[in-house]
Amino acid sequence: MVAGSFSIEIESPVEAKRLWKATVDTHNLLPKQAPGLISGITLVQGDGGVGTIRHVKFTPANKDFSSVKEKVDLIDEANLAYGYSLVEGGMLGEKVASVSHKIKYTSKPGGGCNTTFTCNYDTLPGVPHNEAKIEEIKVNYTGLFKQAEQYLIANPTLYC
Repeated sequence: MVAGSFSIEIESPVEAKRLWKATVDTHNLLPKQAPGLISGITLVQGDGGVGTIRHVKFTPANKDFSSVKEKVDLIDEANLAYGYSLVEGGMLGEKVASVSHKIKYTSKPGGGCNTTFTCNYDTLPGVPHNEAKIEEIKVNYTGLFKQAEQYLIANPTLYC
């Protein structure tokens, strides 16, 4: 088993609080903002708060898997942080034993923000470290983030 972690830092012209609010509302935002990738998100348990389990369904554009279930682990408005972990689907049980994500938004003095996305994972025994897959995940996450950013810029009253 390999325990690993990686982070991505992304600058954005969108205010930190606005991006955080959009992240908390991911189950409503992503299917509208990224219909080419996300076909739908349903809340299986909970109302969107900590402990909520959401079922994310992907379009055929995602070649690796068709859906995942995620559990919301952290909603911290004071620190503009949000965390969730994989509970079913995706590569869970096939290549990884656990995966958790944390997103933190930090306001910049001149406006906009810095975003830090951190992923912690444990691979299953016998599954080697795969740097190429990590780089692919980083590129895909950055692309999805930039799509959300553009959606918020195009809809300036959303999540204000």
